[in-house]
Amino acid sequence: MKRRAFLAATAATALARPALAVAAKPLVFVPQANLTSLDPVWTTATVTRNFALMVYDMLYGRDEAFVPRPQMVEGHVIDDDGKRWTMKLRDGLMWHDGTPVLARDCVASLHRWMRRDSSGATINLRVDAIEAADDRTLLWRLRKPFPLLPHFLSKVQPQPVMMPERIAASVDPFKQVTEIVGSGPFRFLDREYVSGSFVAFEKFDRYQPRNEPASYTAGGHQVLLERVEWHVIPDSATAANALTSGEVDWLELPQPDLIPMLKRQPGVTTGPLDLYGTVAILRPNHLNEPTSNVGVRRAMFAAIDQREVMLATMGEDPATWRVPMGYFLPSSKCANDAGMDFVRRRHSVDEVKRMLDQAKYGGEKIVFLHPTDQIAYNAFSTVVVDAFHKVGLNVDEQMTDWGTVVQRRPSKEKLDKGGWSMFPAGAPGPEYVDPLLANTLRSNGSKAWFGWPDDPALEAAYEAWIDAPDDAERRRQEIAFQAAAFASVPSIPLGQYLPHAAWRSNVTGLVKGSAPVFWGARKG
Repeated sequence: MKRRAFLAATAATALARPALAVAAKPLVFVPQANLTSLDPVWTTATVTRNFALMVYDMLYGRDEAFVPRPQMVEGHVIDDDGKRWTMKLRDGLMWHDGTPVLARDCVASLHRWMRRDSSGATINLRVDAIEAADDRTLLWRLRKPFPLLPHFLSKVQPQPVMMPERIAASVDPFKQVTEIVGSGPFRFLDREYVSGSFVAFEKFDRYQPRNEPASYTAGGHQVLLERVEWHVIPDSATAANALTSGEVDWLELPQPDLIPMLKRQPGVTTGPLDLYGTVAILRPNHLNEPTSNVGVRRAMFAAIDQREVMLATMGEDPATWRVPMGYFLPSSKCANDAGMDFVRRRHSVDEVKRMLDQAKYGGEKIVFLHPTDQIAYNAFSTVVVDAFHKVGLNVDEQMTDWGTVVQRRPSKEKLDKGGWSMFPAGAPGPEYVDPLLANTLRSNGSKAWFGWPDDPALEAAYEAWIDAPDDAERRRQEIAFQAAAFASVPSIPLGQYLPHAAWRSNVTGLVKGSAPVFWGARKG
């Protein structure tokens, strides 16, 4: 399926849309999708991650090279042969409700996050207790040395964000928080929030940034804007038109086919802000037939041509996508050849049909959740569903919006009771440079990410990698990890894409990383 045919009609109308009336004073941002969930512990939705980076703060951030750095903490001291970590909170941290941030707030927040995130199982195996030694001191008592602890505490999906104890301790992590109280550089203006349309933030005047340069989510989050507004504009051409007319200031994810047009517009700048891109995946449900059948999952994987998916998603510019991709980011230190022959060669329709026959697939329905309001997800969903039809899979393609997918994917119901078989997703590229934070690859059953794969071999390789005594052993486990992933197919990798953003030329100071952040930004 050619991208030009897929999106030509939209590109042709880019300058023919009606203008949008938007106030000039705030920085106006168009997010990639509607914000339906405000709880970054409850969901891994990218738009919720971006929301949380404004409103909440974390104990550790990551710099542009994705090295963990202290953020809410002044630093840490490790003693008892690596089995005790003492973390001291920075002085002056305040919640948006005007109360001070205390260590016991952080303990409650960490416990809530660890119950929900698949990383929690890894941490619990190594941690005896997390305690508040006093109002500003967190004490970790470990069963064995755990030098990678700051890497987990700086991850960005789901984020280990800090909340007041009264919220974190009272709201089940499998239910969403309804009161948004963070300690980050912006306050969420809940009275102005309209799902599907509008989100507003104002500078939190009592936030005290670190006294160091900002680098992605680490460093000094110096806010130079009094107000930020998110305008949800699902139609890409309308959003592009609003940018060219100056009615919005920043498009997170403009349609790739519109980038050449935007480059020609006066007062508009385009370019990469996300240096590491996004890993595109399909997530099968491992609880419901037929996607619970590993043979069916492997046949579905074989039916897909990653190059065709990326062409449809990003166009023909090779700088904006990378394939073939296994279960690690292409060109990362962990990328290896285990299982890669499977994805490097094209599988014929007849070959895939034979694989389905061997898996005893009998035409059972596959409920595919197809979000139409996410540019990338819409494109690669269209291509893969077409490929599935060609090999004889009985796909029930359910067109919906991304917010509905986010709300529906936690369901473990059977297909005839509103359950699902598969949905597309994207994950930050940096989380696939090694096994550490690849949330969609954990295969620990009920504790895993939506889809709930259960593969002891994959989990064993993961745990062995975490505890590897040297680089040589770690490399052996990386190979074992990818081989196990190709065997069980916890998710189906589609490639890495690196989209460009677009913004008004009077907007400066944008921080590069793996998510849009608003500290350091100015609007002239």
